[in-house]
Amino acid sequence: MAPTDRALGTPDDTGDERQPDCPPTLSGLAEYSDRYDGFIVDLWGVVHDGERANAEAADCLIRLRRRGKQVCLLSNAPRRVPAVVAKLREVGLPDDAYDHVLSSGEATHLALRDRPDDFHRGLGDRCLHLGPPRDTDVYEGLPLTIAQAPEEASFVLATGIDDWEETLEDHEPMLQRVAAAGLPMVCANPDLVVHVGEILAICAGLMAQRYEELGGRVAYHGKPHPPIYGRCFDLMPGIPRDRMLAIGDSLRTDIAGAQAIGIDSVFVAGGIHRDDLECDAAGRPDPRRLAAAIAETGCRPDAVVAAMRW
Repeated sequence: MAPTDRALGTPDDTGDERQPDCPPTLSGLAEYSDRYDGFIVDLWGVVHDGERANAEAADCLIRLRRRGKQVCLLSNAPRRVPAVVAKLREVGLPDDAYDHVLSSGEATHLALRDRPDDFHRGLGDRCLHLGPPRDTDVYEGLPLTIAQAPEEASFVLATGIDDWEETLEDHEPMLQRVAAAGLPMVCANPDLVVHVGEILAICAGLMAQRYEELGGRVAYHGKPHPPIYGRCFDLMPGIPRDRMLAIGDSLRTDIAGAQAIGIDSVFVAGGIHRDDLECDAAGRPDPRRLAAAIAETGCRPDAVVAAMRW
């Protein structure tokens, strides 16, 4: 569950019986397919759950491409594109279900390589990695020295956790040490939490959020921050923004990101927010909870689907 004072989407107890103000609910993407030429599609919670691909989502993506649509899979995975593609094959997503793949890990690697702004140019070359070995491709091949302790580092790279059962409290001592050292942080995955099968695991974004509470400075790469969408547009040249659609299951990243760059979006309710929204067995959310979640986050999609399907 996202760290809020109450569960995301919990209605206030006002006794208001008016019909909730919710976006239209679609039975599937077929209803929207002719309106758009480019589709920016989230992965975790939409196309797969970390363990297996969603067969209906794969079928939907293939149908879109057969109709001449461009599909860019955009993930906040803290790994580079080749690793993401390997994961997609591992979970069973066919190669012909998409045209392009982009990840927050790839964007992070490029930022550490190219140093595009004052924040990144000031990082230095001694990197403390807070994350598992599976994420090391984010910095491999770069002229960096990997530090073993905050006191030896010039910046910290947060990619995630080693074990899906870990909590934010497990990382509090290290975050305190990093804050005491005054290190700038680069966050390679702005997500707060993610479903891995039935487990709700924390992500690097939650660690970065806590680090900011401790007074630390953080640069985020990935959704909902606009630069990564610019890279998506570069992969699908010639498609105007009013013909682009973002599809995702996170109001705070997928829907907020689409809203920030001015493209339409479809919210997959049966993904990461399914418990907060009290989704039924088919993935349909409780309307009052959905309306409350939209009001709380300020992120309003153009339409809602229970799951990504045709």
